[in-house]
Amino acid sequence: MSIKLYNTATRSKEVFTPIDPDNVRMYVCGPTVYDRAHLGNARPVVVFDVLNRLLRHMYGDDHVTYVRNFTDVDDKINATALARKEAGADSSIEELVRERSDETIRWYHEDMDALGTLRPDHEPRATEYIAQMVAMIADLIAKGHAYEAEGHVLFKVSSYKDYGKLSGRKVEDMIAGARVEVAPYKEDPMDFVLWKPSTDELPGWDSPWGRGRPGWHIECSAMAFELLGARFDIHGGGNDLQFPHHENEIAQSKCAGHEFASVWMHNEMLQVEGKKMSKSLGNFFTVRDLLDQGVPGEVIRFVMLSTHYRKPMDWTEKKREEAEKTLRKWYAQAEQGVGKRKPNDTVIQALKDDLNTAGAIAELHQLSLADDIGALRYSLQFLGLMGDTIPSWAQEYQVDLKAYEELVSSVRSAAMESKDFSALDKLKSRLDDAGVEVRMTKEGVDLLTTSRFDPIKLEALK
Repeated sequence: MSIKLYNTATRSKEVFTPIDPDNVRMYVCGPTVYDRAHLGNARPVVVFDVLNRLLRHMYGDDHVTYVRNFTDVDDKINATALARKEAGADSSIEELVRERSDETIRWYHEDMDALGTLRPDHEPRATEYIAQMVAMIADLIAKGHAYEAEGHVLFKVSSYKDYGKLSGRKVEDMIAGARVEVAPYKEDPMDFVLWKPSTDELPGWDSPWGRGRPGWHIECSAMAFELLGARFDIHGGGNDLQFPHHENEIAQSKCAGHEFASVWMHNEMLQVEGKKMSKSLGNFFTVRDLLDQGVPGEVIRFVMLSTHYRKPMDWTEKKREEAEKTLRKWYAQAEQGVGKRKPNDTVIQALKDDLNTAGAIAELHQLSLADDIGALRYSLQFLGLMGDTIPSWAQEYQVDLKAYEELVSSVRSAAMESKDFSALDKLKSRLDDAGVEVRMTKEGVDLLTTSRFDPIKLEALK
């Protein structure tokens, strides 16, 4: 069965056919590194991490290239650097910007690592590709798709006839809806910035149009071209990036002569308890906030994977509790798992159907019920929900059944002496309620966990 992916550009689910099966390439828009990643920022990271894993499973580790960028040219980063300068820092503004970016990138890696995500093959920083951006802008000017005005360089939207096709927006409607920045130096309200001037106290780079810095959209086009070529397979990100970011990426890349991405994928947004996450509602929190509150990264990932990526995801306390309980049970089973070190075919088939992670989770439930603990273990690992060992936060609930076997043996011996088996029957009943099967033979007592195993109930027997 082939992989099928929903292509935003065609509004349809298509069989994925890589341009070159020996060189499958994916670009995902990464964060602007001015602060901690909030929970919504983590959703595309987790979604495309699963796709990355699936592609590597299908085509081989050496035949997939995954790129996710860092935007480190930003007003908020600059503001932090300036504040540190005013507070007495001796470093230059450029060094302070780098310091802040290094700090937030380190945080980002720590938080995303905690969610079980693999690092991409390349994580380019915008500041490291300024020369490529300048070259691309100069090429667009030479081809008549961009123009210089008052130290700015702007892309001429009217020069690209398919503008708005990805997002399904009409230029007239966008203008009427005031979704564009009006500026006196623009030939048309829809034209967007490729390069803008920098003041002496802010970071900037030399260019044919004066000292300045790139606009946001040109960054991804230049980095994708440099690392993946003029044509690559998949471009992903949150659906909030469809317009204007991805629309502008397509326009400038196509006009530069690049075929760009074949498949466009977008994940839906995240809510909290049924409401949009916002600071004004008091329901805004970062991944680090949850981790510091004791919510395990595997639990956060499980909740996210339980909803299909093209549907809005609602983070609730109830889902968190259920996810933690389910994972504890599965870990108790998976700890004993042996067999072929590969995910179950049913899990892979679910993921091949437009990355149906909710379907894959349903298959994990079936593996648990069937006590197929080897398949459960390696499927959990494939989905990034477990490493080579049980996570430390769940180990406190991994129990040594030997102590309970000794308890049953003791109660059994007493029952055989007194001929009163009520205490033994009660203990067996409570063990069964905790999902533990009791096997008694002449040689002794053996306890085995089942798919209903609940370590919390077992602990209560102590």
